[in-house]
Amino acid sequence: MPKVVGVRFKEAGKIYHFDPGDLQDLQVDEYVIVETARGYEAAQVALEPQDIPNDQVVGHLKEVTRRATTADLLSRQHYAMEEAQAIEQCREKVAEYKLPMKIVGAEYSFDGSSLVFFFTADKRIDFRELVRELARMFRTRIELRQIGVRDEAKLIGGIGPCGRQLCCCTHLCEFRPVSIKMAKQQNLPLSPMEISGLCGRLLCCLSYEDDYYTEAKRLMPRRGDIVSTEHGQGRVVGVNVIQQTVQVSLGNEVTVEVPWHVPELDLGLGEEPAPEPEEIAEPEEEEEEEAPLAEEPQPQQAARPSEAPPKERRRRSRRRRPRRGGK
Repeated sequence: MPKVVGVRFKEAGKIYHFDPGDLQDLQVDEYVIVETARGYEAAQVALEPQDIPNDQVVGHLKEVTRRATTADLLSRQHYAMEEAQAIEQCREKVAEYKLPMKIVGAEYSFDGSSLVFFFTADKRIDFRELVRELARMFRTRIELRQIGVRDEAKLIGGIGPCGRQLCCCTHLCEFRPVSIKMAKQQNLPLSPMEISGLCGRLLCCLSYEDDYYTEAKRLMPRRGDIVSTEHGQGRVVGVNVIQQTVQVSLGNEVTVEVPWHVPELDLGLGEEPAPEPEEIAEPEEEEEEEAPLAEEPQPQQAARPSEAPPKERRRRSRRRRPRRGGK
């Protein structure tokens, strides 16, 4: 198994694997210099050197060049402070060229050899003239990269509806697919204002508890099932996964809420497990259909025309033939 080290280039960014080479004693949070498609970049160690299976290695692993020196870190800090001014100058040029694009961020390499501008746009933009002008201004290699609304929120940051910093800015390394089915699974309101984040897309946190709700609802009764409770038999009209209770509608138009303890999903609240209501596999209507069979015999069915004797069938066919000559 190959030995790799995990590094990330941004805070809460994606982790990339590199070959540690002779640097087998790298520690977490230590800075190293690695070679990328954009040239040499400074990265922070996120995972110590460890062995991984061969099937998890994608492509050829590049080797870590060296440890970052104090001069490298000072240069990285200096160019990071220049990024805000670079954004303002780039926005002025975009307005001058009247391009329908929005500059949302900029990123220098640790030694200033390259500068990347991140922008959003509704369609493809021809920005070749803008790149030439920016290269003359900053005297370095310029790259313009178009990003989506989620990446824009991750780059800018902000406070989510929960009152905390956005997950994509603090700990969410990769964006997981989020669907409206997850909101329905958790019985959340389907209003876009309720389940959308600052980026306008579905909340990333909808995927955090989706596995729990899926497994819990698999072990709990579904809506429409007939169950037996201490108040009598009724039909399930609602399920509360968090409290592990079900709402049962009784025959007298009364709805009660009864506990439904699931041992595999015990929340560990220190309470004694509640008895499970007995679930009836078959509805009561089937018993009413079986009762008449034991009390009175079923009437015999008359023979169908296809089951009549051959002679009788020939007589019927003769009677059905129309007479000739109107007789």
